Amino acid sequence: MSSIAPPSRILVGILFMVTAGLLFPVMGGFAKLLGQDYSSLQISWARAFGHILFLSALFMPRMGLALFRTKRPGLQLARSSMLFTSNLCFFYAIAFIPLAKAAAISLAAPLIVALLAWPMLKERTTWGRVIALLIGFVGVLVVIRPGTALFHWASLFILTSATAYGVYQILTRQIASSDSPETSALYSAFVGGFGMLVVLPFVWLTPASLLDVGLFIGVGVLGALGHYCVARAFGYAPANIISPFQYFQLLGSVAVGWLLFTEFPDSMTWLGAAIICGAGLYIGWSQTRRRPA
Repeated sequence: MSSIAPPSRILVGILFMVTAGLLFPVMGGFAKLLGQDYSSLQISWARAFGHILFLSALFMPRMGLALFRTKRPGLQLARSSMLFTSNLCFFYAIAFIPLAKAAAISLAAPLIVALLAWPMLKERTTWGRVIALLIGFVGVLVVIRPGTALFHWASLFILTSATAYGVYQILTRQIASSDSPETSALYSAFVGGFGMLVVLPFVWLTPASLLDVGLFIGVGVLGALGHYCVARAFGYAPANIISPFQYFQLLGSVAVGWLLFTEFPDSMTWLGAAIICGAGLYIGWSQTRRRPA
């Protein structure tokens, strides 16, 4: 019996991932605005706690306490830790580098997924995909440009964020058959939402305006909706097919960076992003091909 998902389900999964890729840049723009005055720890907590409150209000009327029932609590905790690490590193770094450049480096996440899909998900790979992975990481180096005057140390935090997010996606795929997307989306924020309460009093700064309050709320709501879409996407199709469609996030980040901060990526950032996207799209395309019987 074939384990390949029907084309209709794959298409729905792709649409969910594209939607997530459009929501996250707006969240990143809000976080960058807040990062001018507030600690990245406080922003990360607001993203996670707002996420929990919003999804609880959205799903509890229909699901009740079943929303909190998980068959694999350890795996959910690991997912949540990876997402918190990814968000914290990203929010910290975008205070120093343009949003579009951060998004371009973040495109490494699907390459991390492809790299780990074989040992963690038993999704076989080929030499062609291995070569595409290496080319993709060359693209990351083109964007970061280590050893040049244009290199910024904050780029390494974005690369750490991308790695953590890649692992998060692998774990999301692993748990898709055990817990509902609603439960997985809720638990993804638990470490950030509740674990951060220990350090929050030491970094807390009361929002100075209603606009800042709105931005904090927006970071949480947009993050919640985005990660719910990610959880739904991985419930419909394999990780190696879905992940490359995160690349829509780059276009959204360019638009948000230009509108909010008058930032526009330079030619080398576009070149590196194109290399990364090309490698990721090849990997996704190659995974959709059936092997000869």
